[in-house]
Amino acid sequence: MDLEAKIHEIRKPIMVLGTSSGAGKSITVTAICRILKNLGEEPIPFKGQNMSNNAWVDWEGGEMAYSQALQAFACGIIPSAEMNPILLKPQGNSVSEVIHLGKSIGTTTAQNYYKDWFIPGWEVIKKSLKSIYERNPNCRLIIEGAGSPVEMNLIHRDLTNLRVAKYLNANCILVTDIERGGVFAQIIGTLELMKPEEKKLIKGIIINRFRGDLSLFENGKKWIENKTQIPVIGIIPWLNDSFPPEDSLDLIEKKSSFTNPEIKVGIIKLPSISNFSDFDPLENEKSILIEWVRKSQNLNKFDFIILPGSKQTIKDQIFLEECGLSQDIKDYSSNKGNIIGICGGLQMLGTTLEDPFLKEGSKSYSEQKIKGIGLLPIKTTFLEKKLTRQISSESLWPCQSKVNGFEIHNGQTELDNTQNLLKINPFFKDLNLGWYKENKEGGTIAGTYIHGIFENDNWRDQYINLIRKRKKLPLLKKKTRSYKVKRDTIIENLANEFDKHLSLSSLLN
Repeated sequence: MDLEAKIHEIRKPIMVLGTSSGAGKSITVTAICRILKNLGEEPIPFKGQNMSNNAWVDWEGGEMAYSQALQAFACGIIPSAEMNPILLKPQGNSVSEVIHLGKSIGTTTAQNYYKDWFIPGWEVIKKSLKSIYERNPNCRLIIEGAGSPVEMNLIHRDLTNLRVAKYLNANCILVTDIERGGVFAQIIGTLELMKPEEKKLIKGIIINRFRGDLSLFENGKKWIENKTQIPVIGIIPWLNDSFPPEDSLDLIEKKSSFTNPEIKVGIIKLPSISNFSDFDPLENEKSILIEWVRKSQNLNKFDFIILPGSKQTIKDQIFLEECGLSQDIKDYSSNKGNIIGICGGLQMLGTTLEDPFLKEGSKSYSEQKIKGIGLLPIKTTFLEKKLTRQISSESLWPCQSKVNGFEIHNGQTELDNTQNLLKINPFFKDLNLGWYKENKEGGTIAGTYIHGIFENDNWRDQYINLIRKRKKLPLLKKKTRSYKVKRDTIIENLANEFDKHLSLSSLLN
């Protein structure tokens, strides 16, 4: 029996739509997932199509958006690419990599996407839904929409909003952000642009990010309910908990709240930065202040700097050269600076980058082989197929410690035999996962392919202590609270705050 014939038998899915991008859909889904888990239900997150370079790799090596992985953590389950069957990873110039069910299957321009990928996209969404329900017949899907569901120039080819809602006959919530202003127009305008059969699916409205006394909106709530005949099921107050941003532009606004940090970290803001959730554990360290570096400057104010992952490594390395940051990083290293490169950042720290298949941002023959920053004697060749997998290894530096994480890259890195190799050491027992070296003058240069390395509490503590020792600061003697426990506590607190102000009972029937 196909899924369409079984719709009436499954637990009613809940779908969160928004009046716009940034209305709070992702955080609302995360909260609802945990609320239902705490009620003893079996929630599973789902977003048909997401566009993000902040990715996660599941246990089968499949890529998915980190936001759906976070929602899976809220459900207490292992993330799977089926929860985000279409992932578009922007490469610049209106070109994106297309990932279906975790696997890269091509690239497309924005202009050609719906012409070439709409039909196969809808099929992979249906395939994922069928698979989820076959393996979890008692689950309740908590579905996240994308942007606005009534972009009239796109609505006929929208894969992830009302098409999914109608296909599953979901109970839909419309979320709007009162902080942006114009909340009444947002709600009424969105509903007016829906067809009658679509509007019937909207079972509740949430007013998000309300500042001040909630009782002051009581008349506004009554007006909305009288006008729309849809109940306002929640007025969510402004929440200060910080969550991993889905779009890298949000990083510009993300600022540490620590006013007297003991350690300052500079993270290079690459134009094609990826996997920026790698640094969320550092955001949670009370002694650390993070600053995003976007232009050439003296880096000596930082105790260590990080070169993050990149979706277009060649392109970003050319950017570093042209803007002067490449030389700034060399100068910093020669002045006893500490540097860590992750994935694309590791590759850029090497001597050469070769892109024979034009996979990493090369625009011409002259860019197929370029120089790296040259601080590590390694060279990278980018291949046609990428490697995606979960990793468990043991670090050799700055301590011996079990390290878990994941890889997403299509570069193969090896030692450059034309360089002096005496000073470079393997970072891990698995020799291909990274390298490090210590400068004679002081300071270290290290690079790894492991995303999520800072989530490993013991390794993170030991690296921070390495920096603290060089600054003659007291070492972190007491083990810090596990980042994953912190993350789960934040999710639990978020769910508790939503639960105080949100009524889901009418949507669960």
